[in-house]
Amino acid sequence: MARQGLDQLDGRMLRLLRERPREGLLEIARRLGVARGTLQARLDRLTGSGVVTGYGPDMDVAALGHVVQAFTTFEVDQPAREAIAARLRAVPQILEAHVVTGPGDIWCRIAGTSNQHVQQVIDQVLEVPGVRRSTTVIALSTVVPYRVQPLVDEVSGLSGPAERGVRPARGPGTDE
Repeated sequence: MARQGLDQLDGRMLRLLRERPREGLLEIARRLGVARGTLQARLDRLTGSGVVTGYGPDMDVAALGHVVQAFTTFEVDQPAREAIAARLRAVPQILEAHVVTGPGDIWCRIAGTSNQHVQQVIDQVLEVPGVRRSTTVIALSTVVPYRVQPLVDEVSGLSGPAERGVRPARGPGTDE
């Protein structure tokens, strides 16, 4: 896919959609000072080109009871990589998996209810034909959660968090 160009309006729109996911498009268009049709057309373009990939709620796996996160690298037989990837997709506790360079072949982020649960998930993967061994580290805390908005801000030319380019809300409880 070719790089998608974003302008500042796209960046501001994406920021507002991320910050206020339950707010209607009409209100977001008003805050941005554009017509709702303009906002919808831009959102459709970004969705159609693959920049916007979903509208679901963000979820916290710890709140679901999976308080341990581990990062595991699996060494695999290369001819079996596609079959292994299919098996990895079938394991709900594997939050993401990537083919990587360097030591190891497939990197996975695993969520578990305990260290023992993470071990059970790893053992399950080690039973897959073609998986040779694993190396695992346990996350102690998150210092930078998964995020995309700072990159969107940079690509679209927004200068940073202080520049919102958003009109303040009007109505009860506001100063306007």
